[in-house]
Amino acid sequence: MNRWFFIYLWSLLFFSTDYLYAQHPINLVPAPLLIEEGDGFFQVTEETVISVENEAQEGIASDFADLFTVPAGFTPMVEIGGQNAAISLVTDKALKKEAYRLKVSEDNIRIYASDTKGFFYAFQTLRLLLPSDIEGQTLANQIWKLPVFTMTDEPRFGYRSLMLDVARCFIPKEEVLRILDCMALLKLNTLHLHLSDDTGWRLEIKKYPRLTEVGAWRVDRGRLPFYARRNQAEGEKTTLGGFYTQDDMEEIVAYAADRQINVIPEIDVPAHSCAALAAYPELACPVVKEKITVLPGLGGRNPEMIYCAGNEKVFTFLQDVIDELLQLFPSPYINMGGDEATKTYWKICPLCQKRMQEEHLKEVEDLQGYFMGRLNDYIRSKGRTMMGWDELTNSKLPDKAVILGWQGLGNAALKAADQGLNFVMTPARVLYLIRYQGPQWFEPLTYFGNNTLRDVYNYEPVQADWKPEYEKLLLGVQASMWTEFCYNADDVMYMLFPRLAALAEVAWSQKGKKNWTDFQQGLDNYLAHLNKKDVPYASSMYNIQHTVVPEKGKLCVKLDCERTDVEIRYTLDERVPDMYSSVYTTPLKLDAGTVVKCASFVKDMRKGEILTLPLLNNKATGKHVLSKAPMAYLLTNGVRGSLRQSDFEWCTWDNLNSASFTVDLQQTESVQQVLLGCLTNYGMAVHKPKRVIVEVSKDNRTFVQVGQKEFSEAEIFRDGNYVEDVEFTFKARKVRYVRVTAEGFGSCPESHYMRPGQPARYYFDELQIR
Repeated sequence: MNRWFFIYLWSLLFFSTDYLYAQHPINLVPAPLLIEEGDGFFQVTEETVISVENEAQEGIASDFADLFTVPAGFTPMVEIGGQNAAISLVTDKALKKEAYRLKVSEDNIRIYASDTKGFFYAFQTLRLLLPSDIEGQTLANQIWKLPVFTMTDEPRFGYRSLMLDVARCFIPKEEVLRILDCMALLKLNTLHLHLSDDTGWRLEIKKYPRLTEVGAWRVDRGRLPFYARRNQAEGEKTTLGGFYTQDDMEEIVAYAADRQINVIPEIDVPAHSCAALAAYPELACPVVKEKITVLPGLGGRNPEMIYCAGNEKVFTFLQDVIDELLQLFPSPYINMGGDEATKTYWKICPLCQKRMQEEHLKEVEDLQGYFMGRLNDYIRSKGRTMMGWDELTNSKLPDKAVILGWQGLGNAALKAADQGLNFVMTPARVLYLIRYQGPQWFEPLTYFGNNTLRDVYNYEPVQADWKPEYEKLLLGVQASMWTEFCYNADDVMYMLFPRLAALAEVAWSQKGKKNWTDFQQGLDNYLAHLNKKDVPYASSMYNIQHTVVPEKGKLCVKLDCERTDVEIRYTLDERVPDMYSSVYTTPLKLDAGTVVKCASFVKDMRKGEILTLPLLNNKATGKHVLSKAPMAYLLTNGVRGSLRQSDFEWCTWDNLNSASFTVDLQQTESVQQVLLGCLTNYGMAVHKPKRVIVEVSKDNRTFVQVGQKEFSEAEIFRDGNYVEDVEFTFKARKVRYVRVTAEGFGSCPESHYMRPGQPARYYFDELQIR
């Protein structure tokens, strides 16, 4: 009797699992255009045969079949012109380029497409719908089932790209291949390789061997942040770097092509060229007298050393480089950069000035237009199209060039669209993956602000105020992964994933069809496949972002998580939150001195990091701040800022010459000490102000100065990254209002080894009054 009971339980478990699988919605990233779900399954077995029509289809089908070899222990057979095969590929010329149609029944699978790309993307859909063990490298005890459904799918944009900066952080060939495979699963079709910069030259050019002998190597500054790395000193060895041989690059290009990905090379000119000029310094302007080295970081003023626009040898050199690129890359596009070129030396270089006279150029900016125009003419003569960043719109645009819109929201590219040029959107504010992808307190150091998973997902490239013709000229979108703050390939992967999946959704899915709930479920499926591939990725989407605002003497604490399928649980007694802790539903109104601890949970399992907020308690905490700065409430919200000025806990001002704020204590208090939290981050040009004055008042009209501190240039520009409290202690006074006025230093001095001449900014967090 017990035996039959256990057989019954086993049968119930087996059949209920099938039933639940059949009823579970099919969630994919990127989401398909149309899908009709059915009941039941198709099972792939060792007897499954895939029928194709030609050799091109055979290669794609064989790659899919090979996925089963290790984890399943068998490889489905692929036949050209096979009859009655379980899986069949059928050409349908009525479908658009890259589109496909899938019909999965319990007996067979039919795949329809008009080109090899469409068939490939159909197989990627099937791959994602298989158990994630399909990505494993060990034999899995798995039934290889696919749900029954009918699907019609096609991309929104023809250009779906990732820009990978291998110049700042060299990424070995094997890791680039892993990234390509992860891209293919997301139906991305372009890899833009940023191959040269001030920090390294990464591609073998046989005619100019010093480009890799010298330009591929820099001094090793260990784990110092990019903005804190000093330039190479005389006699220092260059040991950090690497490059791709031409054989390596041919392998990368071929591997990408098998996955329907086009590889676009970028050699950045005329700026971002210190690595090349370190190898061939004669290509710089002759007025450059300093030794040119490969830069380990920002480089101070060294990035102002750029190719000489008046030296004819420069154009011969670049044309030779382009010739070798043309042999290695079948891409229709060659990217020549054109961004962030400071013309310091061009303005005083006799060769550049002579060139301007000969070409009748009035402005030095037009000299870059001439420079890029010559390269464009050469690339077009070879049957290719030049790409470049949106600074190309600052002068005469190269004929037929494609512009990458990056500055701010990328709108500079619209100037190119006004002239009928194609463009790609890769706005820094949304699609630069170097930015923080979650609450900064838990993230690896980088700079600027946040571009979270949901920020990327919510991005709509076609804006409501665009002219109608712009949309027709928009080729697509690109995520740009700059690697200044990455030290190895795992760091790069962490920054790429899962945000690259959100970019794929923007690039593939049709406008107005996004659904964040469905995306989260499709993303979890994709991440399960990455787990089996041992690809690192961030879990930042589960971390809690806080906002604490003073409100009538209390502190209003708002907690937020990008994932909408989690619960936020919290404690107020310093205990670690667990499955039994209170569930956050509405903002908390708390007293100063409270310690908030919180984290996200799915059912009983904690998913995110624990956020701890020890709310300060002093006379200023929770009090109203009178100031023109919109973020002035941060000065009394009880939360100390971190070492990162972009963590949303630091207050700054647009006008740095003089700024002031006043705290209303709401009643007369005895005050004898004021502490002002002040941040220094030398590499980001964040420094103390020149002067800080503290005044007090009973009526907010008549103020009495009770403290003043002035800082010397040496004190202001002390190296490092730290927080200090500027202290003012005075004889106790009965007051209601405390006013703080700061006066800025101005620009960073020429001796500033990272940002000479740039504005010196000051950031304050908590004003503590005792």
